[in-house]
Amino acid sequence: MSEETDSALREISIKLDQAIRLLAISVTADKRQRDQIAILSRAGFDRHDIAEILGTTPGTVSVELSVLKKLSKK
Repeated sequence: MSEETDSALREISIKLDQAIRLLAISVTADKRQRDQIAILSRAGFDRHDIAEILGTTPGTVSVELSVLKKLSKK
């Protein structure tokens, strides 16, 4: 591929990533943080991405995912 094509593909990829993150924020906007984390996790986001989207830490996301896992076993 040409350098111009590579540059255009990178730009498209960045814009798609931004659009996906904005959609994730809008879908979870009226939910509690635990519910937001559950939704985003089920949508395939990893804990680092979820933390970035929600403005929290990956550690907080990990704890919430652990709690959700325990709650689902009950």
